[in-house]
Amino acid sequence: MPIVPAAAPHTKWSRVVLIAIAAAAIVGVVLLAFTWSGVTSSAKDIPLAVTGPDAQVQALEKALEDKAAGTFTITTVNSRDAATALIRSRDAYGAVVLGQTPEVLTASANGTAVSQILPGVAQQIQSQINQAGASAPAAAPKVIVTDLVPLAASDAKGTGLALAGFPLAMGGMIGGILVSLTVVGNRRRLGALALYSILAGGIIVLVMQGLYGVLQGNAMLNGLAAALSLLGTSSFIVGLNALIGTAGIPVGAVITMLIANPISAASAPMQFLPGPWGTIGQWLVPGASTTLLRDLSYFPDANTLFPWLVLAGWTLAGVLFTMIGHFRNQEVVHIEGSLDPEPGSTRATANTEGVRLP
Repeated sequence: MPIVPAAAPHTKWSRVVLIAIAAAAIVGVVLLAFTWSGVTSSAKDIPLAVTGPDAQVQALEKALEDKAAGTFTITTVNSRDAATALIRSRDAYGAVVLGQTPEVLTASANGTAVSQILPGVAQQIQSQINQAGASAPAAAPKVIVTDLVPLAASDAKGTGLALAGFPLAMGGMIGGILVSLTVVGNRRRLGALALYSILAGGIIVLVMQGLYGVLQGNAMLNGLAAALSLLGTSSFIVGLNALIGTAGIPVGAVITMLIANPISAASAPMQFLPGPWGTIGQWLVPGASTTLLRDLSYFPDANTLFPWLVLAGWTLAGVLFTMIGHFRNQEVVHIEGSLDPEPGSTRATANTEGVRLP
């Protein structure tokens, strides 16, 4: 008589409900992570340099405080050249030059979120000038708006530069996950990560700079920045996998995509993010890499030491985690294998099975 296989037991309804609730919660978390920074950001603390006669500078500061309180952080400088230097080093996002020839200096390479605000300041100054010279409007000076650091014609809206951070974050995750799951051996994993980061970083720069013209400046430096960004994320994931097991892979992915990426300030300045999140984002790989590539492309006078150190720090952290996990697992193998005094015995062999080796 043929044997009929028993039907697979049905999933309990309580488990079905829990799975559905968990899946819905995951969707909610992902939605919040990718929309929170954009919805809650607001224009504030824009670093603005101002130069000109003291009376006019004070009047402008009062006007901005009355009509746009908290929008700008004003630094007074002695000349237009000093204001220009602050913009080119990215210590100021714009400047106002007062006097006989009023001028508003902008840098659209900082992003459209800022470049759209500063022309409004020019209009406000022009309105005040027109009111002051109402008796002779023809003699009133015209406020000039000068874009000192414009975006490249190939990325006039800055969309490509804002999107450049996504392939870096995703590429770092892909490299870390694949190496964790397919490469065995501590040194081999680190070697695979280094080779992958160099090749993938070169491809990203080839496409984003050579094909699309999104990135500007020195292609070699951009390639190094992209490679170090990929290495920072991928080595961190591999390190977590070695340190805490396979759970390290989703932990690293969540930190990268759901925490670090939304606060990277890729589409809006870090000052626009609520609370300290803008500053925190610059300590993470997506934020540091986005800032570094923008500076290398458009602001060669900017001090890029901090983002370089952040990317190097995450890379070293991943290597350190990998080494710690490697030596810890070696100790586990030694202890398990030494439980049987006869090295060749079946018991000693069985005790080493299932031990994860990096």
